[in-house]
Amino acid sequence: MNVLVLNCGSSSVRFQLVQTDPARAADGTDRALARGHVENIGGAALLKYEAADGRAIRESEEILEHKIAVEHVLALLTRADVGVVKDRREIDAVGHRVVHGGERFKASVRIDDGVVQGIEDCFDLAPLHNPPNVKGYRAARELLGDAVPQVAVFDTAFHQTMPATAYLYGLPYVLYERHGIRRYGFHGTSHRFVAARLATRLGRPLDDPALRLITCHLGNGCSVAAIRGGRSMDTSMGFTPLEGLLMGTRSGDLDPAILLHVMRKEELGPWEVNALLNKHSGLIGISGVSNDMRALLEAEEGGNERAGLAVNVFCYRLMKYIASYTGVLGGVDGIAFAGGIGENAPAIRRRTLAPLAGLGIHLDEGRNRGLRGEEGEISPSPSAARVFVIPTNEEILIARDTMHLVGAAS
Repeated sequence: MNVLVLNCGSSSVRFQLVQTDPARAADGTDRALARGHVENIGGAALLKYEAADGRAIRESEEILEHKIAVEHVLALLTRADVGVVKDRREIDAVGHRVVHGGERFKASVRIDDGVVQGIEDCFDLAPLHNPPNVKGYRAARELLGDAVPQVAVFDTAFHQTMPATAYLYGLPYVLYERHGIRRYGFHGTSHRFVAARLATRLGRPLDDPALRLITCHLGNGCSVAAIRGGRSMDTSMGFTPLEGLLMGTRSGDLDPAILLHVMRKEELGPWEVNALLNKHSGLIGISGVSNDMRALLEAEEGGNERAGLAVNVFCYRLMKYIASYTGVLGGVDGIAFAGGIGENAPAIRRRTLAPLAGLGIHLDEGRNRGLRGEEGEISPSPSAARVFVIPTNEEILIARDTMHLVGAAS
């Protein structure tokens, strides 16, 4: 089955065409036939496209809306010189990354009018993400026709198994009842994919109720999840993706009274504070250098103290979450690092885990140094708590969910 995976942002469309079937899903060898993205929708957009065999396109063109962007994606996938299918009719289904499903969507679903309404009902919870997610669905439906089934895979769905003790805030309960103020968590598709791979590496069923996993998705946005028996028990992101770890440009956890103080002192309004917390804080805010961990590590080597401070705060926060989630789970059997930082920064993994030796968490420094961008174990053998690097692949998981839901209904 050829599944077109779409991830539509406010001004972008990221895509993969994934070839998958039940046999390949079982052994993890589903493959992307092509991938790419369209950036800066609404103006002079940049299109990047690469087929699995290395044929690539990089073009710039005015693209004013998501429908036109998806039309360009379909044209590239079927183009004679770089395409991977002869006709768009070879696309069997479409899987959409949808950021927020609220409390209604606890798993991936085939999209119909009722599901669209449910996604729209969450616009207030994800005003920058859910509207373009719906635009992507409508564009694909118009361009491919009603006969091509489409599936929504929600970032928040995996974390709907959290108990109330984990997702409720210390606010008047009526705010939860009226407005859904609670921890939702994000990156759920990534955490689910990584947890399944981690269980496989440990040689244990993911749904084993005794299996305790901690997965760390570390990129420009970062989150950690505590997983027992394949179910999310807690996660660092909260009502929005702002809570939790220090991130590239996001502050992560802070005392909420700071905002009232800064608003008064700096005469800032709510939208300015929103930009401060989401765009100008985190690694870039502390370092004043960059939100890119590679640049910060290089600057630290060059003697930049604030770059080094930003890196150390990042590792300290991550270490605290891993330690706390070890307590939540009553111990840990496996830890996984994923995402651009998690997969490619041995120094971050080392600094984060070094203080956790007292909890039985250790690194093999040789294994750690030698592992970048590929799957493998970085803990010594034997080890009670085994540590792995596991590259995430949300698109493959979206394609698999789409395949299973479409196949079950056919």
